[in-house]
Amino acid sequence: MLKKKLRKKILKIREKHNQKNIKIDFNKIINFFKIENIIKKNIGGYFPINFEVDDLDLLKDFEKNNYKISLPVIKKKFQMDFYNWSFSDPLKINNYGIPEPEIKKLVYPDILFIPMVAFDKNLNRLGYGGGYYDRFIERLSRKKKIIKIGLAISSQEIKKIPINKHDQKLDYIITNENIIK
Repeated sequence: MLKKKLRKKILKIREKHNQKNIKIDFNKIINFFKIENIIKKNIGGYFPINFEVDDLDLLKDFEKNNYKISLPVIKKKFQMDFYNWSFSDPLKINNYGIPEPEIKKLVYPDILFIPMVAFDKNLNRLGYGGGYYDRFIERLSRKKKIIKIGLAISSQEIKKIPINKHDQKLDYIITNENIIK
């Protein structure tokens, strides 16, 4: 199935299954970090849209536990960067209708929470098709090691994601039901 058709199908499934804004338990992630010995304290999140898993409560809990958090800002030519952000900081709406940080302190997250349309058990992700995260991951990976964690609801899992040479594999996928590694 072509990526475009697959996106359309899974987005309908995600909307149907995530009407009640399914959450991922913060303690589940903290315990997972302990098991995997993930001690880095700089997390890049996202502002959820279109029934994506809402990571804002997670980010709020991480901030309360002395983690630094950041959100992406969309740039020209399908690029994005992450900027330091706190829940006390203002946001502005970008051209896509997505809130972004106003304060511009560029950061390079150690841990990246990544939204997705679909995923498979091989840690492949299907996004919206713009390649923003794939480009960012490729660029940041040249500077430092990052931990890439996809967040999804379990109904977004499919048997196999069609991939190409630009697609970046994730390190982990955390859903409301399980953790894939």
